[in-house]
Amino acid sequence: MDTDTITAISTPVGEGAIAIVRLTGAEAIEITSKVYEGKDLLNVASHTINYGKILDPDTNEVAEEVMVSVMRAPKTFTREDVVEINCHGGMVAVNRVLEILLSKGARLAEPGEFTKRAFLNGRIDLSQAEAVMDLIRAKTDKAMSVALKQMDGRLSSLIQKYRQDLLETVAHVEVNIDYPEYDDVEEMSHDMMREKTKQVRDEIEELLQVAKQGKILREGLATAIIGRPNVGKSSLMNTLIQENKAIVTEIPGTTRDIIEEYVNVRGVPLRLVDTAGIRETEDIVEKIGVERSRKVLKESDLILFVLNYNEELTEEDRKLFEAVKGLEYIVIINKTDLPQKLDLDEVKQYAEQQPIVTTSLIEEEGIDELESAISKTFFAGDIDTGDLTYVSNVRHIQLLNQAKQALEDAIASLEMEMPLDIVQIDVTRTWEFLGEIIGDTASDSLIDQLFSQFCLGK
Repeated sequence: MDTDTITAISTPVGEGAIAIVRLTGAEAIEITSKVYEGKDLLNVASHTINYGKILDPDTNEVAEEVMVSVMRAPKTFTREDVVEINCHGGMVAVNRVLEILLSKGARLAEPGEFTKRAFLNGRIDLSQAEAVMDLIRAKTDKAMSVALKQMDGRLSSLIQKYRQDLLETVAHVEVNIDYPEYDDVEEMSHDMMREKTKQVRDEIEELLQVAKQGKILREGLATAIIGRPNVGKSSLMNTLIQENKAIVTEIPGTTRDIIEEYVNVRGVPLRLVDTAGIRETEDIVEKIGVERSRKVLKESDLILFVLNYNEELTEEDRKLFEAVKGLEYIVIINKTDLPQKLDLDEVKQYAEQQPIVTTSLIEEEGIDELESAISKTFFAGDIDTGDLTYVSNVRHIQLLNQAKQALEDAIASLEMEMPLDIVQIDVTRTWEFLGEIIGDTASDSLIDQLFSQFCLGK
């Protein structure tokens, strides 16, 4: 592991009241003190913030007025000395401070390197490190709550428990094989092994049962709004995000391209996509938009299919029902403030068992019912982020599925009365898969790849 001192800007790029430049490493305090005018940072108490100035090393003139936080190891995020320099939020000011620190021996941090050091120094495990980015990227309060619980080690504790149970089982088998003469060691039987492996398998299965919801909370639902032109798709998007993002006119085909926006619906983050109206058209620009809409349709987790209450079901509508068959969708019958021409029984016949919601977007009616239908479709009601441990990371879900399969293989071998030393190979594989989640058995290349996806300064 690198022992040099690293630095980076830890706040978002742009203008703001303050910006923070962070350093970590054995020389973090010493490097800062070389360019700092104020109290002697080498002798100030740990976890204090100190007013002073950063000096230009070439001219010895004041480069920036700052507040400097000094935090000494090991009670820091990285378990190394950490310095955070609060300066004015302009790009010129913060970049000047960074340049001065680099000129005095600090190295520019790689993406995620601060969190990587926290992991390598044993401050957090790999699943907690990944939760840091989940917290930064959280789109709703519930997504943030799930990330916070993972950062606190709730998932890590469960994984450690499963691994310990499996380790004790494998150790018991090893003792029976290597020291058969020990009478005081209880013999590990096929029944005992079966009971242990099934217990851990069932607990992993419980985690995986809520994995779909956890993944949704973490990444959001890819949600496409579809329908014929001028049925109210753009109005629906504007209503959900509560701003005029999409152009709304009486002219069919106004939306020529895909408009994308995140929206929070009762704790469910939707990655909302307003598509060009899907219809046959000779307009070459609109035709490109329609083709993109069809592609979005195939990649969506949820489809909001908008119909017009004031028009009869058309052949284009029927084709759209065919296009969404087998997918997760909600039918929205819009413009109920106008006279009814739509045959609702025919719509129900085409929609089969999918939810149907009536709205008048111009009068903001039916939005609560729509939000309720979206929530119930994926969470069967309210989302529980209290005692429930959600697995939301795709890598974790994949490893849990591999661990579960390895235990299924072990159970199948036990049913065939195969020797326990053969069965324990699959049990050991499970232990290794679970170890990859928290980083105990993860390769260096995997760790490097994961942390490279972090933002700079974190």
